Amino acid sequence: MIIERFANRDPVAAYRHLRDAGRGLPEGLKYVDSWVESNCDRCFQLMECDDLALLQQWVLHWRGTGVSFEIVPVLRSAETRAVVAPLLDPPATGPIS
Repeated sequence: MIIERFANRDPVAAYRHLRDAGRGLPEGLKYVDSWVESNCDRCFQLMECDDLALLQQWVLHWRGTGVSFEIVPVLRSAETRAVVAPLLDPPATGPIS
């Protein structure tokens, strides 16, 4: 998950860069979708890749636009559930009232 902050809550420079220079995705980095806060403070982007260096390349593509990035590695809930499942207590047995 990428949390992108627009300088001064002004997304114009970022959208101009997107229009003129494209998204700047290196091969192996997949853009999934994005959501922008209604006050234009932050954009939340979901990306997929196997190599975090690809995200660094992508961030550098956006330098000079006044945009800052926070990169939060996340897993799908189903993947986390599979990791946690062996650690769970066995299901309760006995009569259900």
